[in-house]
Amino acid sequence: MNSIKIKFLIDVGVGKGIENYLHAEGYDIKSVRDIDPCLEDEKIIRTAFLENRMVITMDKDFGELVYHSLMEHSGVLLLRLEDATGSKKLKVLKFIIENYSDRIKNCFCVFQNDKFRIRKINR
Repeated sequence: MNSIKIKFLIDVGVGKGIENYLHAEGYDIKSVRDIDPCLEDEKIIRTAFLENRMVITMDKDFGELVYHSLMEHSGVLLLRLEDATGSKKLKVLKFIIENYSDRIKNCFCVFQNDKFRIRKINR
């Protein structure tokens, strides 16, 4: 596990439970819900990049921004957990943090169908 903790910007749809968990674990977090719940995706990823934060989202549009629009970023963690309960989302996030936190910074990461993929984006 990495001794330097990642900073996160948590998108609205992810849920308060994940925000509370990361805060309790000592992570530096900001919530889009507290900044502006209607903040556009481009502004979310730009804000996260300027503050060196990894975005946690359930919105697959971030893949378009990173891969096709080539926006600069400090990492995106895309949780493809449609219809998941808050406890299921939290279980998945804990698994990722406990097993991969030293490898996800500045990467595009996707959790879907019980599989986790980490992709380093070269610019």
